[in-house]
Amino acid sequence: MFEQLWLSTLKQERAIAVIRAPTFELGQQMAYAVAAGGMRLIEITRNSDRAPELIAALRAELPDCLVGTGTLLNREHLESAIAAGAQFLFTPHVDFGLIQLALRQGIPIVPGALSPTEIVTAWQAGATSVKVFPVQAVGGAGYIRNLQGPLGQIPLIPTGGVTIENAQDFLAAGAIAVGLSGNLFPPSAVQAGDWQAIVQQAKILRQQVVNVSTS
Repeated sequence: MFEQLWLSTLKQERAIAVIRAPTFELGQQMAYAVAAGGMRLIEITRNSDRAPELIAALRAELPDCLVGTGTLLNREHLESAIAAGAQFLFTPHVDFGLIQLALRQGIPIVPGALSPTEIVTAWQAGATSVKVFPVQAVGGAGYIRNLQGPLGQIPLIPTGGVTIENAQDFLAAGAIAVGLSGNLFPPSAVQAGDWQAIVQQAKILRQQVVNVSTS
């Protein structure tokens, strides 16, 4: 079943590259770079340039990766992402209708939540896993650790303040995986087209996270 496959992939990969691309071409290069660095989970945010086209292109060009999308706010966004071939879906909020629509299509959906009530609500609605965002605003890895007692059965993916340096702290605290955006793609490297620098960022992240065991 798709849910088990998604969770097993998260446990294996431990990190998702979140790409917010101002141009289609930059989005391609950013994705190529993290894939070359060994990352297999790539999220294209809906507010990236020509996001549906970018998802479809990367699905064809990076067959070893799972390419999904995020920042989905409504049914139109979700249906457009599914039509483009998105293999997983992130929303910044909890919406029962969107969760059920994704589940009917057999596509993993990860709603954004912050409080324990929101996290449990998303999980009970059928979410495949739950994005904890913005995690740094509420205590970072310590917050994830504190959630493990009552909510340890819910697969959590913290984003918003996760860096290459602290990613392993979130995983050791109990997160199933983490999502990284700006820290993985230094603006200076992107602007300069220094893709090898981003390949190295991805490689360092992989080394940091793959063998982390949860406490």
